[in-house]
Amino acid sequence: MIYGNKCPKCGLMQLPGATCKSCGTSLGAPTQHPVSPQFNDPRETTFPSMPAKPEEAKNPLLAGTEAGRSHRFSFHGTGAVLFGIYVVNLLLTIITLGFYYFWGKVKVWGYLLGQAEFERDRFTYHGTGKELLMGFLKALLIFGIPIALLNFGPELLQLGGSARMVTAFLVYAVVLLLLPFAMVGARRYRLSRTSWRGIRFSFRGQILDFIKLFLGGLFLSVLTLGFYYPFFATRQYGFMTTNSYLGNQKFDFDGKGRELFGPFVLALALIIPTLGLYWYWYLAKKQRFFWEHTTFGSARFRYTATGGALLSLHLGNMLLLLLTVGLGWSWVVIRRVRFAFHYLFLEGTLDLAGIRQQAQAASATGESLTDLTGGGFDLG
Repeated sequence: MIYGNKCPKCGLMQLPGATCKSCGTSLGAPTQHPVSPQFNDPRETTFPSMPAKPEEAKNPLLAGTEAGRSHRFSFHGTGAVLFGIYVVNLLLTIITLGFYYFWGKVKVWGYLLGQAEFERDRFTYHGTGKELLMGFLKALLIFGIPIALLNFGPELLQLGGSARMVTAFLVYAVVLLLLPFAMVGARRYRLSRTSWRGIRFSFRGQILDFIKLFLGGLFLSVLTLGFYYPFFATRQYGFMTTNSYLGNQKFDFDGKGRELFGPFVLALALIIPTLGLYWYWYLAKKQRFFWEHTTFGSARFRYTATGGALLSLHLGNMLLLLLTVGLGWSWVVIRRVRFAFHYLFLEGTLDLAGIRQQAQAASATGESLTDLTGGGFDLG
């Protein structure tokens, strides 16, 4: 409401007019007051948007980033939606005699990555069922059939005990070589089919380098009765991380295995006294160690999960599976992914202006080998 002068006789503020509405005293000329804009209906009110910075208009990666702050990850998936996807996948896989399995796997990965968010933008998965099917057939032809022949050939040919021992050794040797091949191939494929703000991830490590790292680490772990494991795990993680890229910007890792050795020995010493429960504190320590030694440009990751939180997650998942007779698997997956994102941060300046698309070619053969070798669920 806009008021005019104050009545000199009764002191009441008056609406614009010649005389006081209360006592009739002459008010003279009304005093002009600045009028504020009126918003009768908030739904009709429009506010000017902030103009985009020139560099943000040129590079969409820059939108929504600020220097020197903590950047959070988030996950919005629900067990009910994932359960529905699993049910449809199962029915269609049965109807198609197993062929839909590969398209179902794409549906699951597409949903999980599509519900993951960083800096108000979701990740996108670009894999296809056809790629996975062709990769599986190739892996089956190159590795599956030879392994099957080595495994069952001696029985079919009724060979002696020594021949069976030789073929059994060859089978184990081939499977051992398949593991590093599958790990690198799966990571290469998954990253190449994942994007954020339209920029693809990629993996550029060489399989032969990882095979040498893997076999050497495995040999030293056996030779040292397992005490080399912290160094082995650190070298594996470092290889996978330092060869990973977002566009042309690489990730880095500066952790040393000796930093993990002490906690590993302590965990071994406390396994029996704590009935194995202290192992969860070691796993949480290892996850924090890996993430907090991982950088992206000048920004460093931070992971804050504790052993108690990890133990609570695993006990809750076990209870959920028992009470639902396995039907709660979808909720278990969602809980695991949400847990990982809830405790993960990226801190420091995000210099995204120089990132450019550098998509790399990748085959789905390695991804399919994770099925042949029993590879578990992994978002890496």
